[in-house]
Amino acid sequence: MTRVKRGTIANKRRKKLLKAAKGFKWSRKNKYRAAKEALYHAWRNAFIGRKLKKRDMRRLWQIKINAAVRMHSENGMNYSRFINGLKKANIELDRKVLAQLGENHPEVFKKILEVIK
Repeated sequence: MTRVKRGTIANKRRKKLLKAAKGFKWSRKNKYRAAKEALYHAWRNAFIGRKLKKRDMRRLWQIKINAAVRMHSENGMNYSRFINGLKKANIELDRKVLAQLGENHPEVFKKILEVIK
């Protein structure tokens, strides 16, 4: 039976992992075991961060909408009353679009407020 040398596959795997750890500090960039550990932590935090980003953006949109509503309404309307009015008026704009309208297009946002009243 012929001899099978298996070093190339393992070397490829290790090189790929070290390439992913490029830019890390100290020995974590060039020692396989340290790099593997650092990458597992980094990938876990990146996964968590992608979920947190969505949460943070929604909170930011809510703050922007609230600021726009308070600025453009005369009768002291707030965010929760505004969202309730949107639902009753069957206006299906998401918070991202509403935040952009409040920030960049205040005249359109005022018209939405008038429809809700």
